[in-house]
Amino acid sequence: MRLLIKNGLAVKPDAVVKEDIYIENGKTVKARKGFLPDETIDAEGLYVMNGFFDMHVHLREPGFEYKEDIESGTGAAVAGGFCGVCCMPNTKPMCDNPAVVSYIKERARQADNCKVYPIASITKGQRGEEITEMFKLKRAGAVALSDDGLPVSNGNVMRLALEYAKTVGIPLICHEEDKDIAADGVVNEGYNATIAGLRGISRAAEEVMIARDVILAESLGAGVHIAHISTAGSVEIIRNAKRRGVKVTCETCPHYFSATDELILSFDANTKVNPPLRTEKDRLAIIEGIKDGTIDAIVTDHAPHHIDDKLVEYNYAANGISGLETAFCLAYTYLVDGGAIDIVKLNALMSANPKAIVGLSDESAADFTIVDVKQRHVIDTSKFVSKGKNSPFNGRAVVGKVKYTIVDGAVKFKDA
Repeated sequence: MRLLIKNGLAVKPDAVVKEDIYIENGKTVKARKGFLPDETIDAEGLYVMNGFFDMHVHLREPGFEYKEDIESGTGAAVAGGFCGVCCMPNTKPMCDNPAVVSYIKERARQADNCKVYPIASITKGQRGEEITEMFKLKRAGAVALSDDGLPVSNGNVMRLALEYAKTVGIPLICHEEDKDIAADGVVNEGYNATIAGLRGISRAAEEVMIARDVILAESLGAGVHIAHISTAGSVEIIRNAKRRGVKVTCETCPHYFSATDELILSFDANTKVNPPLRTEKDRLAIIEGIKDGTIDAIVTDHAPHHIDDKLVEYNYAANGISGLETAFCLAYTYLVDGGAIDIVKLNALMSANPKAIVGLSDESAADFTIVDVKQRHVIDTSKFVSKGKNSPFNGRAVVGKVKYTIVDGAVKFKDA
C-alpha cells in the first residue's frame, strides 16, 4: 500500500513546513521518482500532525460493553484523530493479570482501528493492598500500571510499588485522591457547590496525594506520572518538584482548561467528573502549566457511560466525560486559537510526549492526523461514534476539525 499526502503543512518538532509525505508499507519513506501511490490525499491548507496518542482512556471491555467496547472505543479514537490509545484497567474482570492484557490486545487487533496498549493495575483488584506481578504484566504487553479511578491510599504499598516499578522499568500512573478528604463530595468545593446545594470536594484531596507521591518518588529516585491534574495547587507542587529534579510527569484533560464548575449550576450530570471541574483560577493555572512545560501531556480520560448512568440525580450519577471526539477541537480552540501555545507544542502534548512517558517511539511509523484549523463547527454528541454521548460540551461552538486519521499508512477515518 502506497499513500501520498501532498501539499500539506507538516508539523515538525520545531517548525511547520510545507511538504509532501510518502508512505509505503506502513512507513514513511523518502521522496523518489517513480513513486506511484495507490491513494493520494490533497492536504492543501491542512496541517499534517503526528498521529495523536491518548495515554488515558477507558474502553470498558471486558465487562462493561453496554457503556463502550473496544471496537466502538477505538472507532471513536480514530474519529478524534487518535492513532493510538492506552486503556485503563478498571474492567471486569480487572486488568491485573496477563490473561486480560492478552485479551485486550487481541480484541484491538480484531477491531483494526487504532493501536491499543493496555495499562494494568498497580494493585490486585485495585484494592490498594497487594501489588501486582509487574514483570509478568509488562511481558504480556502492559505499557504502564495504574489503579485509575482509585488511589493507592496506603503509603507503604505505594512506596513498594514505586520501588518495584523502578526495577521492572514500567511507569506508574497515579489517580490522586485522598478518599477521606473527598468523602461523599460530588463537585468542587466552593461558591458554586454552595449555590447548587451539592457537597463539595476540597482541592486538598488531590493536592495532598500528589505531594505524598512526589515525595516518595524523590526519596526513592523513582519516576511517577500524575493523572488528570485539575487545580492550581497541583500545578505548583509539580512545578516545584521538577525544579528539584524529581522524575515526575503529569497530564491534564481538555475539560480542565475549557470548562469551570459554573457548569454544575445546570445540574446536568454530564458535568460530573472526577476530579471535578474547578474554578476559573484553576483553569487559568492549568493553561499556564501547559505553557511553561509543567504539564507534559493532554489526555482525554475518555469515560463513556450509558445514558442510564447519567440520567439520574446528580449525587447518584457516574463520573466521567466521553472525550475522544472533542479533544482536538477543544484543545485547539482554548489553547492555540486562544493564543496560549502554538500548534507545534500542541502536537507534542498530544503525540510525542505521552508516547515517551509510556516508553513508546517509532519515528518511521506512518501515523498522521490531518486537521483543518479554520473549520468552525458545533459539537453534536448525537454524531459521536462512541457509545457514550455523555459530554458537557454538546452544542458548544469550536474551531478545528479532524479530517483524516492515518494509522500505519492506512486511512482509518475520513471526515465526510
